Amino acid sequence: MNQSSQRLTDYTVYTLTSRQRLLCMLVSGALFFGVGLLFYHHLLAGAILAAGCIWVPRLWRNVLLERRRMTLSLHFKQALYALSSALAAGKSVENGFKESVEDLRMLNPEADTDLIREFTILRTRMEYGQPIEEALQDFSDRAQIEDITNFADVFITCKRTGGDLVEVVRRTSAVIGEKLDIQQDIMVAVAQKRFESKVMFAAPFIFLLFLNLTASDFMEPLYSGMGYLISTGALAVLVCCYLWIHRIMDIKV
Repeated sequence: MNQSSQRLTDYTVYTLTSRQRLLCMLVSGALFFGVGLLFYHHLLAGAILAAGCIWVPRLWRNVLLERRRMTLSLHFKQALYALSSALAAGKSVENGFKESVEDLRMLNPEADTDLIREFTILRTRMEYGQPIEEALQDFSDRAQIEDITNFADVFITCKRTGGDLVEVVRRTSAVIGEKLDIQQDIMVAVAQKRFESKVMFAAPFIFLLFLNLTASDFMEPLYSGMGYLISTGALAVLVCCYLWIHRIMDIKV
């Protein structure tokens, strides 16, 4: 990767701003502290659990990175449709990429998405005389997304060997579009189950809080002696259940 590409966005990493990191730690720290008080009725236990907030920014960073990469894939699908239409209308490859930027902006005039910026960079590089193959390969190297990589490989090979670019782009956009449609169908199907799992995970905490407020005498043995071990075991089971649910709902296509 050359020096100019190193200054462009790397879509395999996501860096939280100082504000995002601080806000994430404050919110998660307060939540963990509340859980500690709820399960142990002890400030020290709450403080120990609250210390776990130092690992939350890393998890939140991964969530934001996955969202960014998914959004980039969806926008790339739209760009391929626009590019396919431009090539089918008889325009050159270079003009097709240029018009794709305008088509993407027409879909959402106020948006400044990652893909619009990347296609703008592609257009600028071509205006400065850089071959489209090099610019597209650099984008593929930085994105590290399977669909973009496959399209770049096929496009570059076809461009160099003199293949039918219109047909290649049309078929590639159709295949990638079908794959992303399947992903979206799965996400819609799983969305309700995700919500139900969150409700089920929150239910024990709400129930425990309700008992503490309405039947504190009944709950008193839980906060002394063997009660601490029972609380710790219950909390560990809840965490394991959350990780298990998250794992089985992480469906890849």
